[in-house]
Amino acid sequence: VDHQKADWVSIHEQICQLLIPIRTSLPFLLSEKERKHGTEQLVKRQKYIIDLAYSTAQEFVLGGKHKEAIPAALHALRFSTEVYGSNSVQLVPAYLLLAEASTGVGHLPEASKYLSQAQWIVLRTPDCSVAVQYKLHRGLGLLCAAEGNFEQALYHLANDIYLASSTFGLKSIEASGGYFHMANVFFRQNKMDIANSLYAEV
Repeated sequence: VDHQKADWVSIHEQICQLLIPIRTSLPFLLSEKERKHGTEQLVKRQKYIIDLAYSTAQEFVLGGKHKEAIPAALHALRFSTEVYGSNSVQLVPAYLLLAEASTGVGHLPEASKYLSQAQWIVLRTPDCSVAVQYKLHRGLGLLCAAEGNFEQALYHLANDIYLASSTFGLKSIEASGGYFHMANVFFRQNKMDIANSLYAEV
């Protein structure tokens, strides 16, 4: 009951009506053209649900409601898997969001599992975009920081900043997130001068 309530509050209420046509199978006696059109409509609906579930989960994470984000992020992952396949780089954003939400509620083993999946997909995708790579390093950095492994956290956050700034520029919003998380790590190490200069950079 608790899981159902959490799922309902998180995302299900928004997508409940959208699931009906997706779960309804196409009639058997259709022409090739009608079947193709039906399949295209199905994929379009699934992609809409992916975007809706992902953005909802992202809003919850940004609002500090990590527990509420998990069911929405799981829906984004499930539908991404259905549309793109289980090894597609399109799954990485959902895995990273699940990792961040899991870290936020203190479920570090789950966060580690999601990050491992994301990392494995990125390693198998030679032309993976820098936008995905820097977010992966950020996720790994946040997990290491949550585990108290500050040196490893700084390594990943340095990679995050390098990748983000080389693509989007040193003064970009994308790079500022890495500076902010790195400042938090230095703050937790009581290296206040470094932390304050990084906060100023943000």
